[in-house]
Amino acid sequence: MASLGAMQHEEPGAPPPTGPARERILDAAHRLMLTVGLARATTKEIAKAAGCSEAALYKHFSGKEELFIRVLMERLPRLNPLLSGLAAEPGRGTLEDNLTEIARQAALFYEQSFPIAASLYAETQLKRRHDDAMRHMESGPHLPIKSLAAYLRAERDLGRLSPDADTYAAASLLLGACAQRAFAYDMSDAGRPPVDAFAAGLARTLLAGIAP
Repeated sequence: MASLGAMQHEEPGAPPPTGPARERILDAAHRLMLTVGLARATTKEIAKAAGCSEAALYKHFSGKEELFIRVLMERLPRLNPLLSGLAAEPGRGTLEDNLTEIARQAALFYEQSFPIAASLYAETQLKRRHDDAMRHMESGPHLPIKSLAAYLRAERDLGRLSPDADTYAAASLLLGACAQRAFAYDMSDAGRPPVDAFAAGLARTLLAGIAP
């Protein structure tokens, strides 16, 4: 893991961060959370890396908790918009293709968010603050499961899934497998399965149990 000091200093002659302050702050928060961890990525250090004052940071974000949630929503693969779009237009495309793309995006999302979120579980107070912030912003890890279950229900209503398919269980299985890929294979000598092959196999296996 990179030291905090290593993140504070750019290479000699590197230009200062440019662009709208909000975007610079999000980019800096993303970099620091990945390299030094969520617990050590203070608002002061994030503001410094973004080339702005801490007061400027608080003009755009209520604190580190909101920054973390915004990084997940705006700097990682966009899982929720994909699920919402599919739920709004059930019947579009093949189920296997749709579930494969959902699994691919979910696997990438969890792979990229796990190193950031892992430190939450090391500090009880930090996790409690983030849980409170997620509830306040009506966000949280349960939402993708609800969104995917809603999409699967819509497909079931069209007859493209078995009428007795448990859509919430199916959504939990697919997204749980994607989250497990992010966690378990960090400790495996073989490394993570390639995301495209993993997503395709997961979609086929799930459909075998819930297709008509």
